[in-house]
Amino acid sequence: MQEPTQEPLTVTVIVGSTREGRVGGTVARWFLECAAHREDLELNLVDLLDYEDLPARYPLTPTEAMLRFTRHVDRADGFVVVTPEYNRSFPAGLKQAIDFAYDEWHAKPVGFVSYGYSSHGLHAVEQLRAVFTELHAMSLRDSVGLNLVDELPRGPESRAVTTMLDQLVWWGRALREARATDPYPC
Repeated sequence: MQEPTQEPLTVTVIVGSTREGRVGGTVARWFLECAAHREDLELNLVDLLDYEDLPARYPLTPTEAMLRFTRHVDRADGFVVVTPEYNRSFPAGLKQAIDFAYDEWHAKPVGFVSYGYSSHGLHAVEQLRAVFTELHAMSLRDSVGLNLVDELPRGPESRAVTTMLDQLVWWGRALREARATDPYPC
């Protein structure tokens, strides 16, 4: 059965580490290189390092940086969060950014590219799954985990990336169609 031609999914890739000396940017570039050949995706990079003006405390009135981040979330059909694992969890700045949006996350798929050491960053992913479930987002089962003890990833070939993106596209199309025909109840 031939698949109908569909508009590419708009996927926002969020780099969650803002730590000096981080490898998050390198991991995100590797991921984007792996996904570059896909015609079913339109990838947009949102690096929290570029959002230094996000407030550390949640203000009563949203700041321009908060609104700019929230607009990125709102426009996306799905997400890939690139996150390190810090002390068996994910960075506090990533949590604060995620919390700046709410309705904008609803009924959209979220995939994860995590990195760390022996756990491949999977403790961070498990924590993020709980957060995104609370936000009514669809957390993908399969993710990409990298062990930085071995070395930084090289080359655009990764079965884990392909599997995750195939799932992201499936869920993204299904949920985009559902949101268009029947508003998400909450």
